[in-house]
Order: sequence, then structure tokens, then C-alpha cells
Amino acid sequence: MLKQNEKIVAVAPMMDWTDRHCRYFHRLLSPHARLYTEMVTSAALVRGRQLRLLEHSQQEHPVALQLGGSEPEELAIAARHGADAGYDEINLNVGCPSDRVQSGRFGACLMREPALVGDCVRAMREAVDVPVTVKCRIGVDDQDEYADLQHFTETMLEAGVRVLVVHARKAWLKGLSPKENREIPPLDYGRVYRLKREFPELTVVINGGIATVDEVRAHLARVDGVMLGRAAYHDPYLLARVEQALYGVPPPSREAVLARLRPYAEAELARGTALKHIARHLLGLYQGEPGARAFRRRLSEGAHLPGADWALVEAAAAPRRAA
Repeated sequence: MLKQNEKIVAVAPMMDWTDRHCRYFHRLLSPHARLYTEMVTSAALVRGRQLRLLEHSQQEHPVALQLGGSEPEELAIAARHGADAGYDEINLNVGCPSDRVQSGRFGACLMREPALVGDCVRAMREAVDVPVTVKCRIGVDDQDEYADLQHFTETMLEAGVRVLVVHARKAWLKGLSPKENREIPPLDYGRVYRLKREFPELTVVINGGIATVDEVRAHLARVDGVMLGRAAYHDPYLLARVEQALYGVPPPSREAVLARLRPYAEAELARGTALKHIARHLLGLYQGEPGARAFRRRLSEGAHLPGADWALVEAAAAPRRAA
């Protein structure tokens, strides 16, 4: 059994998914996992003054803020806002392949400009006391040689990065949608393993296509951490199974998780949050279990209706509780 903090388990930053309600829910399933926000652009925080985007619960910790941007001074200010808000880590996105991100000159296209990324990291590190980390791909477009990733990594180390999260797929910036970029470019875990062997001083966290406890164990034998993405969202109870396997934490029943979520959800409803914003993250809770489809359908059909409250969640789970 792994000791606490010996290896890193994290839930990936996922746009439109890992909002504060999702993170609170995931924390109930996993006491140890490091949670990440959706990507927040530095421009939104600095020029748009949308500091509300930094809102989070104290129960989420350890939680990291992921930033997108390419202007060192602006990223430094945004990082300071994040640290002041209480985030435990500031992560720079150098992996998102969407057109919107490319047009803003950040995300995966920055893998072509390691020197600029290094400048961004230095500025952020000078602005905050919490760790500044980077999430990247193994390559981008035709820049697909190991030597390119090696050079990028060397530049990150020179800038002071000590934790590198690597999505083990390259990104195609032209011709593939963000969804296709998560599925079509082949996974190359071996390249990430090699990176760890050649840079033993670097904490390397692997991401991409990891969906089972056995896969988590296998990766942790080769690198320092594992970041779970879509698998943890669509089957959130996977987080509880990983907790049990790695830390010996008995998994709570799904009903117990809902009971613990209820006070949070009711407090959010009281402040005007619509149930649909919370319930959408619960749809996969019974994934693979009898009654999972009925649970999903009841929530999907009812959570968006006016006046929907926690009673809907109770009703959706009632057949499961009775069983």
C-alpha cells in the first residue's frame, strides 16, 4: 500500500466539467486526489476582472488553479490572484488544442515556443509562493520527435518547474476537433516513461486514457503520478476504488456520498444555484450498477425544471436505496 503523498493521483482540469460543484463532489469520493479547476484565462482575471471564477470551497483542498495565457506579466498577476484566493498550486495549460485557445496564443500551440513558456513560468514563480506546474502534450502537429519534448522539458526545468503533467498524446491543431484530439492521436506512454528516466529530478504525472485501478497501479510503477480525466467524470466512483487500492481508505457507499453532498447542495440552492448545475455531475455515480440508467434519467429529466430541489436526487436514488 502506498503511503499518503508518496505518489500523486489527480483529476484532470476539464472544460465545462470540473467546476466547483464537481470538485466538491469528487472530494467526497477521494480524500487524497489533487483536484484542478477548469482552465481560466489570465485575461479573464486581469482584464475582465472576473475574480468570481476563483470561487471554491475550503473542502476542495488540495486544489490547483489552471491558467491559460501567454503573456508573462498578465499570467503573473493572474497567478497572484489565484494564490491570494487560496489555491495550492498554479498550473499553466500548454496542452489544450481548441481553436479558441489557439487564437489566443495559448494552450498546445505554446509547445512550439518553449522559451516563451519558460518566461511565463518564471514570472509566475516570482509572483507566488505556491508551486507553479505545467501541463503539456508529448508533441504538437509535425513537431513530434522525442527531442522536441526533451528540449521543452529542459526549458521547463531551467525555468524552475518541478512538476510536469504530460498528456501522452500529441495534439493536432489543424484538422481535429478538441474531442478528436482526446481520442485519435495514439497514446505513447513509453515516451512519458522515458522522460521520467532521463529527468529523474522531475516529478512526472501521466495523463491520457487511464480508466482502471490496475492501469493506475501500472503507471505509478513507472512515473510519479497519474491524472485521471474522462473516466473519473463518467464513472466518479472510480475515485473511491483508487482510494481503496492506494491508500486503504474503505470506499463509502454511493448513498453515503449523496448524504454528505446534501448540505452543500441545499446551501447552494438557498443562494440561488439551480439544481441542474450540481446534478449534472452526479449522473455517473451508479455507472455499471443496477438502476444506473433510471437514476440518470430521473436526474436528467427533472433537474432543469423550475423549483427542482434535493428531493429529486432523493427520489432518483430511492430505488437503489431500497435494493
